[in-house]
Amino acid sequence: MFRKCITTLVQNAFCSGTSTHIIQEICQRSIHNTAGFVRPPKILITGGLGQLGTECAKLLRTQYGSENVILSDIIKPNQAAVESGPYIFADILDFKGLQKIVVDHRVDWLIHFSALLSAVGEQNVPLAVRVNIEGVHNVIELAKQYKLRIFVPSTIGAFGPDSPRNPTPNVTIQRPRTIYGVSKVHAELIGEYYYHKFGLDFRCLRFPGVISSDPPGGGTTDYAVAIFHEALRTGKYTCYLKPNTRLPMMYIEDCLRALHEFMCAPDDKLKRRVYNVTAMSFTPEELVECLSKYIPNLHVNYKPDNRQLIADSWPQVFDDSEARRDWNWQHKYDLNNLVDFMVKDVQENYINAVNGSDTRATIKI
Repeated sequence: MFRKCITTLVQNAFCSGTSTHIIQEICQRSIHNTAGFVRPPKILITGGLGQLGTECAKLLRTQYGSENVILSDIIKPNQAAVESGPYIFADILDFKGLQKIVVDHRVDWLIHFSALLSAVGEQNVPLAVRVNIEGVHNVIELAKQYKLRIFVPSTIGAFGPDSPRNPTPNVTIQRPRTIYGVSKVHAELIGEYYYHKFGLDFRCLRFPGVISSDPPGGGTTDYAVAIFHEALRTGKYTCYLKPNTRLPMMYIEDCLRALHEFMCAPDDKLKRRVYNVTAMSFTPEELVECLSKYIPNLHVNYKPDNRQLIADSWPQVFDDSEARRDWNWQHKYDLNNLVDFMVKDVQENYINAVNGSDTRATIKI
């Protein structure tokens, strides 16, 4: 897990920005109850045991208290997830079950991470339709009924081969060719519809590839995670994309900070309900060049598979100027310091954890 991310993120939140921004954030994240008292929001995170869920819960618990952030999934949690704060079973296809959770726990915000990612979704389209489309219908309707603020992430995969790729603006033709992308466009549009029709406080960010030290989970951009695990263990990696495949990327700390800042942004600052956000764009060969500073004899083979076709239909460079203009989004991590942090985190928390105190002689950190 990305253990150092949250401490750093919280420290940075209070060491940057103006006092006015901090005051606005505190005001936005407070909920007035019927007695007039101010309390922190009660937050439900679905799909909480995926790449983003557990780290998002850690961040929000530092801000609002452990008891106010409920992690949920249909997977049996490990001991660390159980001990870190409230965890419940929640099936996004069970609408009545979701209603009970919202009522019983007095939920105010819903952060909806449940989804099948791009490569996995192509292997099981009917399941992806159920999870990624029917599941979104359920949480959107739930948010409408109970007047929740809801966040649904979108992706670079929401664009397709007809979209401009360098740069890809916030509003342009999309028409993706994966069920993952189709389901995300559907989520964007139905969320905007509910905002205009019913006043639903729907918020959505299109994330690029998100890089963290957690093992890869089936996304097309996950080569940029897998390479650290394989290269630090063996000094070798076989990449399923061509060396010059450029894609937008983002370190997980920037990703979580963007989500939190967006959720706290005053509604009158938001010109849209869906924004592009990003931090950098790079190719596999550029990543390998940076990683070679730590593994001088790193050997990488390139054997493109069906994921290459997906990557070739996605943006190369994301234009997130509207997010930077409207709610002051700013990234922190570029390729060089991303690699620095990833090498240290994977080495300490995965390689050394497996090998005990024995460290690899070829790796100098």
